[in-house]
Amino acid sequence: MNRFLRFVLLIGLGFGWVNGYAQSARLRAANRQFDNLSYVNAVRGYEEYLRTDRKKEPAETREALIKLAYSYRKLEDTRNAERIYADLVKEYTDLDSEIYLYYAQSLAANGKYRESQKYYSQYGEKQSQDLRGRRFTVSYMDMSRFYQDSSSTRISSLPINSRQADFSPMYYKNGLVFVSARDESGAVKRVFSWNQTPFLDLYFHPDTVQLRTAPVETTRNPGTAVLGGGNDPSVATPDATTAEMQTLTKTQIFSRTLNTKYHEGPMTFTRDQTTIVFTRNNGSKGKAGKSSDGVRKLKLYTSVNRNGKWVDIQEVPFNSAEYSVGHPAFAPDDSKLYFVSDMPGGYGGTDIYVVEYNNGQWGTPVNMGKDINTEGNEMFPYVDTDGNLYFSSDGHEGLGGLDVFLAELKDGVAYRGVRNVGAPINSDKDDFGYITDRTHTTGYFSSNRKKGISDDDIYSFRRVCKQLDILVYDKKTGAPIDMADVRILRNGTNQELRVTNAEGRTDLCLDANTEYEFRAVKDGYALNSVRFSTLTQSPKPELSVSIYLTKSENTLVRGIVKTEVNQKPAQGVKVTLRNDKDKSEQSVVTGPDGGYEFNTKANAPYTITAQKDQYATKKAQYGKTKRTGRAVTDSIGLYGVGDVFQLKNIYYDLDKFFIRADAARELDHVLALLKEYPKMKIELRSHTDARSSDAYNMRLSENRARAAMDYLVARGIAAGRLSAHGYGESEIVNGCVDGVACAEAEHQKNRRTEFKILAVE
Repeated sequence: MNRFLRFVLLIGLGFGWVNGYAQSARLRAANRQFDNLSYVNAVRGYEEYLRTDRKKEPAETREALIKLAYSYRKLEDTRNAERIYADLVKEYTDLDSEIYLYYAQSLAANGKYRESQKYYSQYGEKQSQDLRGRRFTVSYMDMSRFYQDSSSTRISSLPINSRQADFSPMYYKNGLVFVSARDESGAVKRVFSWNQTPFLDLYFHPDTVQLRTAPVETTRNPGTAVLGGGNDPSVATPDATTAEMQTLTKTQIFSRTLNTKYHEGPMTFTRDQTTIVFTRNNGSKGKAGKSSDGVRKLKLYTSVNRNGKWVDIQEVPFNSAEYSVGHPAFAPDDSKLYFVSDMPGGYGGTDIYVVEYNNGQWGTPVNMGKDINTEGNEMFPYVDTDGNLYFSSDGHEGLGGLDVFLAELKDGVAYRGVRNVGAPINSDKDDFGYITDRTHTTGYFSSNRKKGISDDDIYSFRRVCKQLDILVYDKKTGAPIDMADVRILRNGTNQELRVTNAEGRTDLCLDANTEYEFRAVKDGYALNSVRFSTLTQSPKPELSVSIYLTKSENTLVRGIVKTEVNQKPAQGVKVTLRNDKDKSEQSVVTGPDGGYEFNTKANAPYTITAQKDQYATKKAQYGKTKRTGRAVTDSIGLYGVGDVFQLKNIYYDLDKFFIRADAARELDHVLALLKEYPKMKIELRSHTDARSSDAYNMRLSENRARAAMDYLVARGIAAGRLSAHGYGESEIVNGCVDGVACAEAEHQKNRRTEFKILAVE
């Protein structure tokens, strides 16, 4: 997609080539285009070099393939990126781990999930600190969760789409403001060297009603399509062009004051729509407008509307010339602004941040944390009228490219985790810029699913299913109960958790031919459930169900099952509560939120067991419960086969492999884990820094792994449950490779030991 945020947020390429040979003229020319971020020209240069230069140095060929694949990736040409990455992994065995990640992502973006799963797994093996390898490998074992609501949503391409990129719509008055690369200024055409497309500006269409009824007759741009095979956009015809212009008669430049000769991008408005916060390239002149690496980063600007004119354009105080700040989204009450940045201290490429806003005064930005942000890229936040956060990510498990995710926020925390909104909003391409109305039944989003590459379009969506209202009341008083949890089971499968609003209501888009069970619970009340079916059609179907809760002095036991490796909710876990007094049992299977709830009788001890295939069974015992009516809340952690954990305090002195005192304390935690799970088998994996020779470092790491294994065996762990392997300097975690000057503390981070779970009970 033409996400110009990629231009400045993800600019760090990390390609440092030290060549001991004279490069060919064609390769030098292609490298100049690559270094200037002119990826269209770079692709042409590398393809020509690989096709025509007959006397190629092996190192030159490798360099050209890696940079060609990366260029296709930056152009969002996933088919050709897949083609080149396939050649790389076939021809070379000593590639950087990122190559396997990029190949897995390209395969997923082309809908090849089984193959993608294979290379995500290999990436996880090579880069155990990055949890994406493990998460996507597990996620692609069962794709059904991405499609469970796909039949109840209809999507349509909007008639305002042009030949160029159109994306990131936002509600304004009765219409939409959106970002577009179309050029209707009549001035000299401004072209972005990255992908040879025009710069971005803000446009406005005043009538969303017309957008829902107008015919869709747009044409595509063939300009950047065929760069070596792959995507093949159709060629525009004069008749189609005329039809397009007729549908765009009401689309207009949003503001000639806000639009400049550089990029303007995603924006947000205050509730009264008198203040806009929008994204723009750093417009300062000369060196002040560029970072130390020569790039114009993104900044956020504010403007106020006076007498119909946007005036008083100001920067926000947390902008910087050295990193980007963009993609703003106001909270419903304007008290907070969510935005995207690659500022130092984040979790991945781009993270979502939040900052307090009060009468024009800004607070200090705060990272939204690891529940929202990943090692990948989180972008395009939007907050609906209920305060729920929608955003796009390529780091959370999805269908490929950027997917749209939902996080229900409570006191600024994603207290129910993050949920993929699924198909058809999400596809194997980039899906982003999601907004929705108050009822969540209609809205808009952006995607490049139609042709790929730099061809974003805006789509509308509409929920066409019947909506069921679920109402929760106090049985004695009849008063609605807010903040009650309503667990939804479809055909016996625990699928999601909703929370009632101030009116005691939540809603659900019904699927046909489905048996539902709704379980409602809140602290101080006994759990209650009702059933509902769409297997039979009634002449006058009920569109609401009521659940009545009775106050209780019995204890409610509730919790969340998480995976220990990444602290994410674990789905598909059978959780059983056993009353150790009368031997009765209750069982549930966790849904995407990993949650469970049980009513317990007073004055009885109980045991909770959590079981899932390929995970160690966890048991927890509790004493007698009292008649308090309060909830007992707990969290259960599961250890799974393939999980890799770094022993955080196991470091070694330079050139040594004996176990230091601080390392012994950390190994004692592993000892306790192995005693708790007597059938667990693990591999101890040791790594060195990059100093000394490869062979020496391999021997040293093997000795270190063996020392850790001997420590555990000496304390009673059977040697058959353990294996020890050294990886030398093959998996450096922080870039301190040969030839790079690093402080001793940075080198020590690479001298580490991990353990990987090989088998469980």
